[in-house]
Amino acid sequence: MGKIIVLIGAPGAGKGTQARLLEERKGIPQISTGDMFREMKNSDTPLAREVQEIMASGRLISDDLTYEIVKDRTFREDCKDTYILDGYPRTAVQAEQLEELAKEQGKEIVAIEVDVPMEELNQRLTGRRSCPVCGEIYNIYSRPPKNDNVCDFHPDATLNHRADDHEDKVKVRLGTYEELTKPLLAYYERSGRLKKIDGTGELEDIYKELEKLV
Repeated sequence: MGKIIVLIGAPGAGKGTQARLLEERKGIPQISTGDMFREMKNSDTPLAREVQEIMASGRLISDDLTYEIVKDRTFREDCKDTYILDGYPRTAVQAEQLEELAKEQGKEIVAIEVDVPMEELNQRLTGRRSCPVCGEIYNIYSRPPKNDNVCDFHPDATLNHRADDHEDKVKVRLGTYEELTKPLLAYYERSGRLKKIDGTGELEDIYKELEKLV
């Protein structure tokens, strides 16, 4: 039986990186809602046109429509066995809708939380810097450049600090995540389907733990 892997993790937890590694090494498709919405912008289907209209008006895309988009994408050939959902479901309502999809596709749901303490998430996000020339990523707390605020490979390049990674924005992002995700974690915990992995170790160690569960 195929699986739907629901990968849950706060901004900065590294779940996107781990999902990409599973896709590269195991051939398990990573289905990201962000990617799907971007794809919809350039598509010309009735569903895509509906999404474009809502986005243009600044309204939020409803749970029902998001579900239709996920359903449409996961019925493609590459998802016939196991696939990873990254960024969906976000709420308990969406989790209930996903149960219907799993039933329809004959798959079981496995929810995995990449668990990182809030303090570390805060440092990972607020400390993140990138080179505007080569895109190299640094962190002033855990992986600083050799010279303050300058890329190791491009000494003339001052490192960027994304607006989203400033302390006030990070606080809002993490607060919103916690508020939305607590009911979701509780939902999967109640049915005994929530697994947790420690997201604070080395990249490869985290991957090995994840691979075992998948």
